[in-house]
Amino acid sequence: MQPNLTDSLPSLPSRRTFLGQSLALGAAALPTIVSARTLGLEVGTAAASERITLGVIGIGGRCRYVLGSMLTLPDVQCVAIADVQASRRDAGKKMVDEKYGTSDCTLYRDFRELLARDDIDAVLIATGDRWHAPVSMMAAEAGKDVYSEKPCGLTIDVCQRLADTIHKTGRVFQAGTQRRSVPNFAAAVELARSGKLGTLERLNASVYRPTLGNDWLPAQPTPSRDDCDWNLWLGPAPWRPYNEKYVSGGWRGIYDFDSGCRLLDWGAHTADLCQWANGADDTTPISYNPTDAGIECRYANGVVLFLDFLATPFGDRAPNWNTKLGTCPVKFVGKTGWVETGDSGGIDLSDEALRVSLPPQEKVPRGSDAALHARNFFDSVKSRQPTICNAEVMRKSHIACHAAAIAWMLGRTLSFDPAREVFTTPDGLDAEANRLRSRPERDCWA
Repeated sequence: MQPNLTDSLPSLPSRRTFLGQSLALGAAALPTIVSARTLGLEVGTAAASERITLGVIGIGGRCRYVLGSMLTLPDVQCVAIADVQASRRDAGKKMVDEKYGTSDCTLYRDFRELLARDDIDAVLIATGDRWHAPVSMMAAEAGKDVYSEKPCGLTIDVCQRLADTIHKTGRVFQAGTQRRSVPNFAAAVELARSGKLGTLERLNASVYRPTLGNDWLPAQPTPSRDDCDWNLWLGPAPWRPYNEKYVSGGWRGIYDFDSGCRLLDWGAHTADLCQWANGADDTTPISYNPTDAGIECRYANGVVLFLDFLATPFGDRAPNWNTKLGTCPVKFVGKTGWVETGDSGGIDLSDEALRVSLPPQEKVPRGSDAALHARNFFDSVKSRQPTICNAEVMRKSHIACHAAAIAWMLGRTLSFDPAREVFTTPDGLDAEANRLRSRPERDCWA
Protein backbone atom coordinates (compact mmCIF):
# COMPACT_ATOMS: atom_id res chain seq x y z
CA MET A 1 0.00 0.00 0.00
CA GLN A 2 1.45 3.38 -0.93
CA PRO A 3 1.80 5.91 1.90
CA ASN A 4 -0.40 8.97 1.80
CA LEU A 5 1.68 11.69 0.22
CA THR A 6 0.57 14.24 2.76
CA ASP A 7 2.02 12.17 5.63
CA SER A 8 5.45 13.63 4.98
CA LEU A 9 4.40 17.12 3.92
CA PRO A 10 4.35 20.10 6.29
CA SER A 11 1.14 22.03 6.75
CA LEU A 12 1.28 24.74 4.11
CA PRO A 13 -0.26 28.21 4.31
CA SER A 14 -2.65 29.20 1.56
CA ARG A 15 -1.20 31.22 -1.32
CA ARG A 16 -3.09 34.30 -0.10
CA THR A 17 -1.78 33.86 3.46
CA PHE A 18 1.76 33.32 2.17
CA LEU A 19 1.62 36.48 0.06
CA GLY A 20 0.31 38.48 2.98
CA GLN A 21 3.10 37.24 5.21
CA SER A 22 5.67 38.06 2.55
CA LEU A 23 4.40 41.61 2.14
CA ALA A 24 4.45 42.06 5.90
CA LEU A 25 8.23 41.65 5.86
CA GLY A 26 8.41 45.16 4.43
CA ALA A 27 10.36 46.82 1.67
CA ALA A 28 13.68 46.00 3.32
CA ALA A 29 13.21 42.36 2.37
CA LEU A 30 12.96 43.19 -1.34
CA PRO A 31 15.97 43.23 -3.66
CA THR A 32 17.18 46.64 -4.77
CA ILE A 33 16.67 45.80 -8.44
CA VAL A 34 13.65 43.77 -9.55
CA SER A 35 13.34 42.57 -13.14
CA ALA A 36 10.46 43.72 -15.30
CA ARG A 37 9.40 40.08 -15.75
CA THR A 38 9.26 39.56 -11.97
CA LEU A 39 7.04 42.63 -11.61
CA GLY A 40 4.89 41.51 -14.50
CA LEU A 41 5.64 44.62 -16.52
CA GLU A 42 6.61 42.75 -19.68
CA VAL A 43 3.82 42.31 -22.16
CA GLY A 44 2.07 39.02 -21.50
CA THR A 45 3.46 38.46 -18.01
CA ALA A 46 2.14 38.85 -14.46
CA ALA A 47 4.00 39.64 -11.26
CA ALA A 48 5.53 36.55 -9.67
CA SER A 49 3.29 36.99 -6.61
CA GLU A 50 0.23 36.79 -8.87
CA ARG A 51 1.34 33.84 -11.00
CA ILE A 52 -0.04 30.36 -10.50
CA THR A 53 2.68 27.72 -10.75
CA LEU A 54 1.62 24.67 -12.74
CA GLY A 55 2.83 21.09 -12.90
CA VAL A 56 1.88 18.72 -15.70
CA ILE A 57 1.34 14.98 -15.24
CA GLY A 58 1.12 12.99 -18.47
CA ILE A 59 1.96 14.84 -21.67
CA GLY A 60 0.59 13.24 -24.81
CA GLY A 61 -1.13 14.90 -27.73
CA ARG A 62 -4.27 15.95 -25.85
CA CYS A 63 -2.18 17.45 -23.06
CA ARG A 64 -0.11 19.51 -25.49
CA TYR A 65 -3.34 20.90 -26.95
CA VAL A 66 -4.62 22.01 -23.54
CA LEU A 67 -1.22 23.07 -22.21
CA GLY A 68 -0.64 25.18 -25.30
CA SER A 69 -3.59 27.33 -24.23
CA MET A 70 -2.43 27.48 -20.62
CA LEU A 71 1.04 28.64 -21.65
CA THR A 72 -0.49 31.75 -23.23
CA LEU A 73 -2.00 32.90 -19.93
CA PRO A 74 0.13 35.65 -18.35
CA ASP A 75 -0.65 34.64 -14.77
CA VAL A 76 0.26 30.94 -15.18
CA GLN A 77 3.77 29.46 -15.28
CA CYS A 78 4.46 25.81 -16.01
CA VAL A 79 7.47 24.71 -13.95
CA ALA A 80 7.51 20.90 -14.10
CA ILE A 81 6.40 17.90 -16.16
CA ALA A 82 6.07 14.25 -15.12
CA ASP A 83 5.64 11.39 -17.58
CA VAL A 84 6.69 7.74 -17.56
CA GLN A 85 8.03 8.03 -21.12
CA ALA A 86 11.32 9.86 -21.69
CA SER A 87 10.40 10.90 -25.24
CA ARG A 88 7.23 12.61 -24.03
CA ARG A 89 9.00 14.28 -21.12
CA ASP A 90 11.61 15.71 -23.46
CA ALA A 91 9.03 16.91 -25.98
CA GLY A 92 7.07 18.60 -23.20
CA LYS A 93 10.15 20.37 -21.85
CA LYS A 94 11.01 21.62 -25.32
CA MET A 95 7.49 23.01 -25.72
CA VAL A 96 7.53 24.81 -22.36
CA ASP A 97 11.11 26.10 -22.49
CA GLU A 98 10.70 27.44 -26.01
CA LYS A 99 7.55 29.29 -24.96
CA TYR A 100 9.28 30.95 -22.02
CA GLY A 101 12.72 31.31 -23.59
CA THR A 102 14.36 29.48 -20.69
CA SER A 103 15.60 26.00 -19.78
CA ASP A 104 13.89 25.93 -16.38
CA CYS A 105 11.16 23.28 -16.78
CA THR A 106 12.01 20.34 -14.50
CA LEU A 107 11.30 16.76 -15.58
CA TYR A 108 10.21 13.76 -13.50
CA ARG A 109 9.59 10.13 -14.37
CA ASP A 110 7.51 9.58 -11.20
CA PHE A 111 4.66 12.05 -10.70
CA ARG A 112 4.91 11.65 -6.92
CA GLU A 113 8.13 13.64 -6.97
CA LEU A 114 6.32 16.49 -8.69
CA LEU A 115 3.48 16.36 -6.15
CA ALA A 116 5.96 16.55 -3.28
CA ARG A 117 7.07 20.04 -4.39
CA ASP A 118 5.55 22.73 -2.21
CA ASP A 119 6.05 25.46 -4.84
CA ILE A 120 3.44 24.07 -7.25
CA ASP A 121 -0.07 25.46 -6.90
CA ALA A 122 -1.99 23.43 -9.47
CA VAL A 123 -1.63 20.42 -11.75
CA LEU A 124 -2.86 19.53 -15.21
CA ILE A 125 -3.51 15.78 -15.33
CA ALA A 126 -3.60 14.31 -18.83
CA THR A 127 -2.52 10.70 -18.37
CA GLY A 128 -4.48 7.76 -19.73
CA ASP A 129 -7.95 7.26 -18.25
CA ARG A 130 -6.84 4.69 -15.65
CA TRP A 131 -4.68 7.27 -13.86
CA HIS A 132 -6.93 10.36 -13.93
CA ALA A 133 -8.72 9.77 -10.61
CA PRO A 134 -5.85 8.28 -8.57
CA VAL A 135 -3.48 11.11 -9.52
CA SER A 136 -6.20 13.72 -8.95
CA MET A 137 -6.84 12.39 -5.44
CA MET A 138 -3.14 12.24 -4.58
CA ALA A 139 -2.69 15.78 -5.93
CA ALA A 140 -5.58 17.12 -3.85
CA GLU A 141 -4.19 15.41 -0.75
CA ALA A 142 -0.84 17.06 -1.51
CA GLY A 143 -2.50 20.49 -1.51
CA LYS A 144 -2.72 21.06 -5.27
CA ASP A 145 -5.69 22.34 -7.25
CA VAL A 146 -6.58 19.97 -10.08
CA TYR A 147 -7.49 20.26 -13.75
CA SER A 148 -8.15 16.67 -14.90
CA GLU A 149 -8.74 15.58 -18.44
CA LYS A 150 -11.87 13.55 -18.98
CA PRO A 151 -13.07 10.90 -18.37
CA CYS A 152 -12.11 11.68 -14.79
CA GLY A 153 -12.67 8.17 -13.41
CA LEU A 154 -12.89 4.61 -14.77
CA THR A 155 -15.89 3.61 -12.63
CA ILE A 156 -18.80 4.92 -10.58
CA ASP A 157 -16.88 4.07 -7.42
CA VAL A 158 -13.74 5.99 -8.34
CA CYS A 159 -15.77 9.05 -9.45
CA GLN A 160 -17.45 9.03 -6.04
CA ARG A 161 -14.11 8.74 -4.23
CA LEU A 162 -12.62 11.53 -6.33
CA ALA A 163 -15.49 13.94 -5.61
CA ASP A 164 -15.36 13.06 -1.91
CA THR A 165 -11.61 13.70 -1.81
CA ILE A 166 -11.97 17.10 -3.46
CA HIS A 167 -14.67 18.02 -0.96
CA LYS A 168 -12.61 16.79 2.00
CA THR A 169 -9.43 18.62 0.96
CA GLY A 170 -11.13 21.83 -0.15
CA ARG A 171 -9.21 21.94 -3.42
CA VAL A 172 -10.43 23.51 -6.67
CA PHE A 173 -11.25 20.93 -9.35
CA GLN A 174 -12.04 21.29 -13.03
CA ALA A 175 -13.06 18.38 -15.24
CA GLY A 176 -11.78 18.77 -18.79
CA THR A 177 -15.30 18.78 -20.23
CA GLN A 178 -14.61 22.12 -21.86
CA ARG A 179 -17.78 22.38 -23.90
CA ARG A 180 -19.47 24.05 -20.93
CA SER A 181 -17.11 26.96 -21.60
CA VAL A 182 -17.85 27.14 -25.36
CA PRO A 183 -20.38 29.84 -26.40
CA ASN A 184 -22.55 27.84 -28.85
CA PHE A 185 -23.13 25.01 -26.36
CA ALA A 186 -23.84 27.46 -23.54
CA ALA A 187 -26.30 29.34 -25.77
CA ALA A 188 -28.16 26.14 -26.68
CA VAL A 189 -28.40 25.18 -23.01
CA GLU A 190 -29.72 28.62 -22.09
CA LEU A 191 -32.38 28.39 -24.81
CA ALA A 192 -33.48 25.00 -23.49
CA ARG A 193 -33.66 26.29 -19.92
CA SER A 194 -35.47 29.51 -20.88
CA GLY A 195 -38.75 27.76 -21.68
CA LYS A 196 -38.76 29.02 -25.27
CA LEU A 197 -38.72 25.44 -26.55
CA GLY A 198 -41.66 24.58 -24.34
CA THR A 199 -41.39 21.96 -21.63
CA LEU A 200 -38.29 19.83 -22.21
CA GLU A 201 -39.12 16.30 -23.34
CA ARG A 202 -36.00 14.75 -24.84
CA LEU A 203 -32.24 15.31 -24.80
CA ASN A 204 -30.01 13.67 -27.41
CA ALA A 205 -26.33 13.15 -26.60
CA SER A 206 -24.06 11.70 -29.28
CA VAL A 207 -21.69 8.94 -28.12
CA TYR A 208 -19.45 6.30 -29.63
CA ARG A 209 -21.02 2.88 -30.01
CA PRO A 210 -19.57 1.06 -26.96
CA THR A 211 -16.87 -1.57 -27.31
CA LEU A 212 -15.67 -4.23 -24.88
CA GLY A 213 -12.25 -5.16 -26.22
CA ASN A 214 -9.75 -6.73 -23.85
CA ASP A 215 -7.35 -8.58 -26.12
CA TRP A 216 -3.77 -8.89 -24.92
CA LEU A 217 -1.14 -7.77 -27.41
CA PRO A 218 1.97 -9.97 -27.84
CA ALA A 219 4.62 -9.49 -25.16
CA GLN A 220 7.65 -7.41 -26.12
CA PRO A 221 10.89 -6.78 -24.19
CA THR A 222 10.20 -4.32 -21.39
CA PRO A 223 12.21 -1.10 -21.85
CA SER A 224 14.32 0.46 -19.11
CA ARG A 225 12.44 2.41 -16.45
CA ASP A 226 14.07 5.63 -17.62
CA ASP A 227 12.81 5.14 -21.18
CA CYS A 228 9.35 3.90 -20.16
CA ASP A 229 8.38 2.89 -16.63
CA TRP A 230 5.94 0.11 -17.55
CA ASN A 231 4.88 -0.67 -13.98
CA LEU A 232 4.08 2.98 -13.34
CA TRP A 233 2.33 3.27 -16.72
CA LEU A 234 -0.01 0.40 -15.75
CA GLY A 235 -0.67 1.92 -12.34
CA PRO A 236 -3.94 0.60 -10.86
CA ALA A 237 -4.80 -1.44 -13.98
CA PRO A 238 -4.29 -5.23 -13.98
CA TRP A 239 -0.80 -6.35 -14.93
CA ARG A 240 -0.08 -7.48 -18.48
CA PRO A 241 3.12 -7.79 -20.55
CA TYR A 242 4.55 -4.69 -22.21
CA ASN A 243 3.74 -3.88 -25.81
CA GLU A 244 4.76 -0.59 -27.40
CA LYS A 245 1.33 -0.14 -28.95
CA TYR A 246 -0.25 0.34 -25.52
CA VAL A 247 1.95 3.29 -24.59
CA SER A 248 1.55 4.95 -28.00
CA GLY A 249 -2.23 5.21 -27.66
CA GLY A 250 -3.35 1.65 -28.38
CA TRP A 251 -4.81 1.31 -24.89
CA ARG A 252 -8.03 2.95 -26.07
CA GLY A 253 -10.91 0.54 -26.41
CA ILE A 254 -9.31 -1.97 -24.02
CA TYR A 255 -11.59 -2.44 -21.03
CA ASP A 256 -8.77 -2.57 -18.44
CA PHE A 257 -7.62 0.92 -19.46
CA ASP A 258 -10.70 2.67 -20.85
CA SER A 259 -13.79 4.33 -19.35
CA GLY A 260 -17.29 2.94 -19.77
CA CYS A 261 -16.51 0.83 -22.86
CA ARG A 262 -15.51 4.07 -24.65
CA LEU A 263 -18.98 5.49 -24.04
CA LEU A 264 -17.45 8.29 -21.92
CA ASP A 265 -15.12 9.46 -24.71
CA TRP A 266 -17.95 11.64 -26.01
CA GLY A 267 -20.53 11.03 -23.31
CA ALA A 268 -18.46 12.85 -20.70
CA HIS A 269 -19.06 15.93 -22.87
CA THR A 270 -22.48 15.39 -24.39
CA ALA A 271 -24.35 13.78 -21.50
CA ASP A 272 -22.86 16.49 -19.29
CA LEU A 273 -24.37 19.18 -21.51
CA CYS A 274 -27.75 17.41 -21.37
CA GLN A 275 -27.55 17.27 -17.57
CA TRP A 276 -26.94 21.03 -17.62
CA ALA A 277 -29.83 21.70 -20.02
CA ASN A 278 -32.16 19.66 -17.81
CA GLY A 279 -31.10 21.46 -14.62
CA ALA A 280 -29.91 18.06 -13.39
CA ASP A 281 -26.37 18.77 -12.17
CA ASP A 282 -27.29 17.32 -8.76
CA THR A 283 -28.90 14.11 -9.98
CA THR A 284 -28.87 11.40 -12.67
CA PRO A 285 -31.45 9.50 -14.71
CA ILE A 286 -33.31 6.81 -12.77
CA SER A 287 -33.53 4.17 -15.53
CA TYR A 288 -31.28 2.98 -18.37
CA ASN A 289 -32.57 0.93 -21.29
CA PRO A 290 -30.07 -0.26 -23.96
CA THR A 291 -31.30 -0.47 -27.57
CA ASP A 292 -29.64 -1.08 -30.92
CA ALA A 293 -29.54 2.66 -31.67
CA GLY A 294 -28.46 3.90 -28.25
CA ILE A 295 -29.33 3.92 -24.58
CA GLU A 296 -32.57 5.48 -23.36
CA CYS A 297 -32.18 7.08 -19.94
CA ARG A 298 -35.10 8.60 -18.09
CA TYR A 299 -35.05 11.23 -15.33
CA ALA A 300 -37.48 11.39 -12.42
CA ASN A 301 -39.05 14.48 -14.03
CA GLY A 302 -39.95 12.41 -17.12
CA VAL A 303 -37.34 13.90 -19.47
CA VAL A 304 -35.61 11.30 -21.66
CA LEU A 305 -31.86 11.44 -22.24
CA PHE A 306 -31.02 9.36 -25.31
CA LEU A 307 -27.37 8.42 -25.83
CA ASP A 308 -27.19 8.16 -29.63
CA PHE A 309 -24.69 5.68 -31.08
CA LEU A 310 -23.71 8.17 -33.79
CA ALA A 311 -20.18 6.92 -34.45
CA THR A 312 -17.75 4.09 -33.83
CA PRO A 313 -14.27 4.66 -32.38
CA PHE A 314 -13.02 3.98 -35.91
CA GLY A 315 -14.78 6.95 -37.48
CA ASP A 316 -17.85 5.27 -39.00
CA ARG A 317 -20.90 7.52 -38.73
CA ALA A 318 -24.54 6.63 -38.30
CA PRO A 319 -26.84 7.89 -41.11
CA ASN A 320 -28.62 10.31 -38.76
CA TRP A 321 -25.45 12.26 -37.86
CA ASN A 322 -25.92 15.96 -38.73
CA THR A 323 -22.39 16.30 -40.11
CA LYS A 324 -22.54 20.07 -40.68
CA LEU A 325 -22.66 20.57 -36.90
CA GLY A 326 -19.37 18.74 -36.37
CA THR A 327 -18.47 16.17 -33.73
CA CYS A 328 -20.08 15.73 -30.30
CA PRO A 329 -23.51 17.12 -31.28
CA VAL A 330 -26.32 17.53 -28.76
CA LYS A 331 -30.02 18.19 -29.36
CA PHE A 332 -32.53 19.53 -26.85
CA VAL A 333 -36.18 18.94 -27.73
CA GLY A 334 -39.10 20.72 -26.07
CA LYS A 335 -42.84 20.51 -26.58
CA THR A 336 -42.82 23.36 -29.11
CA GLY A 337 -39.31 23.41 -30.57
CA TRP A 338 -35.74 22.12 -30.57
CA VAL A 339 -32.14 23.30 -30.77
CA GLU A 340 -29.09 21.30 -31.97
CA THR A 341 -25.40 22.21 -31.97
CA GLY A 342 -21.95 20.65 -32.21
CA ASP A 343 -18.24 21.36 -32.36
CA SER A 344 -18.42 23.37 -35.58
CA GLY A 345 -20.05 26.20 -33.61
CA GLY A 346 -23.21 26.30 -35.71
CA ILE A 347 -26.70 26.06 -34.23
CA ASP A 348 -29.73 24.47 -35.93
CA LEU A 349 -33.23 25.39 -34.76
CA SER A 350 -36.73 24.07 -35.34
CA ASP A 351 -37.86 27.62 -36.07
CA GLU A 352 -35.53 30.38 -37.25
CA ALA A 353 -37.60 32.83 -35.21
CA LEU A 354 -35.86 31.35 -32.16
CA ARG A 355 -32.51 32.70 -33.35
CA VAL A 356 -33.27 36.17 -32.01
CA SER A 357 -33.13 34.59 -28.55
CA LEU A 358 -29.49 33.58 -29.10
CA PRO A 359 -26.42 35.78 -28.76
CA PRO A 360 -24.48 36.28 -32.02
CA GLN A 361 -22.64 33.04 -32.75
CA GLU A 362 -19.20 32.78 -34.30
CA LYS A 363 -17.18 29.64 -34.92
CA VAL A 364 -14.89 29.06 -31.97
CA PRO A 365 -11.27 29.11 -33.20
CA ARG A 366 -9.31 25.93 -32.58
CA GLY A 367 -7.75 26.05 -29.12
CA SER A 368 -10.08 28.66 -27.68
CA ASP A 369 -12.33 25.99 -26.15
CA ALA A 370 -9.40 24.83 -24.01
CA ALA A 371 -8.34 28.43 -23.33
CA LEU A 372 -11.78 29.47 -22.07
CA HIS A 373 -12.03 26.39 -19.85
CA ALA A 374 -8.52 26.86 -18.50
CA ARG A 375 -9.27 30.51 -17.74
CA ASN A 376 -12.30 29.47 -15.71
CA PHE A 377 -10.12 27.04 -13.74
CA PHE A 378 -7.33 29.49 -12.94
CA ASP A 379 -9.81 32.23 -12.01
CA SER A 380 -11.34 29.75 -9.56
CA VAL A 381 -7.90 28.89 -8.19
CA LYS A 382 -7.59 32.56 -7.26
CA SER A 383 -11.15 33.13 -6.04
CA ARG A 384 -11.59 29.67 -4.43
CA GLN A 385 -15.05 29.52 -6.02
CA PRO A 386 -16.32 26.35 -7.77
CA THR A 387 -15.40 25.89 -11.42
CA ILE A 388 -17.97 25.44 -14.15
CA CYS A 389 -17.20 21.67 -14.22
CA ASN A 390 -16.45 21.10 -10.56
CA ALA A 391 -16.18 17.72 -8.84
CA GLU A 392 -19.90 17.43 -8.07
CA VAL A 393 -20.91 18.26 -11.65
CA MET A 394 -18.39 15.67 -12.84
CA ARG A 395 -19.63 13.10 -10.35
CA LYS A 396 -23.24 13.09 -11.54
CA SER A 397 -22.63 13.34 -15.29
CA HIS A 398 -19.90 10.68 -15.24
CA ILE A 399 -22.01 8.37 -13.08
CA ALA A 400 -24.89 8.72 -15.57
CA CYS A 401 -22.56 7.62 -18.38
CA HIS A 402 -21.12 4.73 -16.37
CA ALA A 403 -24.63 3.55 -15.43
CA ALA A 404 -25.61 3.60 -19.11
CA ALA A 405 -22.48 1.61 -20.02
CA ILE A 406 -23.29 -1.00 -17.36
CA ALA A 407 -26.82 -1.35 -18.77
CA TRP A 408 -25.29 -1.90 -22.22
CA MET A 409 -22.82 -4.49 -20.86
CA LEU A 410 -25.58 -6.42 -19.10
CA GLY A 411 -28.00 -6.03 -22.01
CA ARG A 412 -31.01 -5.15 -19.86
CA THR A 413 -32.89 -2.21 -18.37
CA LEU A 414 -31.52 -0.99 -15.04
CA SER A 415 -33.09 1.12 -12.30
CA PHE A 416 -30.88 3.58 -10.42
CA ASP A 417 -31.25 5.56 -7.19
CA PRO A 418 -29.52 8.95 -7.75
CA ALA A 419 -29.43 9.77 -4.02
CA ARG A 420 -27.68 6.55 -2.96
CA GLU A 421 -25.98 6.10 -6.34
CA VAL A 422 -26.83 2.39 -6.49
CA PHE A 423 -28.77 0.13 -8.86
CA THR A 424 -32.05 -1.12 -7.46
CA THR A 425 -34.80 -3.68 -8.08
CA PRO A 426 -38.39 -3.63 -6.82
CA ASP A 427 -37.22 -5.86 -3.98
CA GLY A 428 -33.98 -4.13 -3.04
CA LEU A 429 -30.54 -3.84 -4.66
CA ASP A 430 -29.43 -5.15 -8.05
CA ALA A 431 -26.36 -7.15 -7.01
CA GLU A 432 -25.18 -7.95 -10.54
CA ALA A 433 -25.23 -4.32 -11.68
CA ASN A 434 -23.78 -2.98 -8.43
CA ARG A 435 -20.76 -5.25 -8.74
CA LEU A 436 -19.85 -3.30 -11.89
CA ARG A 437 -19.80 0.00 -9.99
CA SER A 438 -16.14 -0.73 -9.19
CA ARG A 439 -13.21 -2.73 -10.55
CA PRO A 440 -10.34 -4.51 -8.82
CA GLU A 441 -7.21 -2.38 -8.54
CA ARG A 442 -3.65 -3.59 -8.17
CA ASP A 443 -2.86 -3.61 -4.46
CA CYS A 444 0.06 -1.21 -4.73
CA TRP A 445 -2.23 1.51 -6.17
CA ALA A 446 -5.59 0.70 -4.57
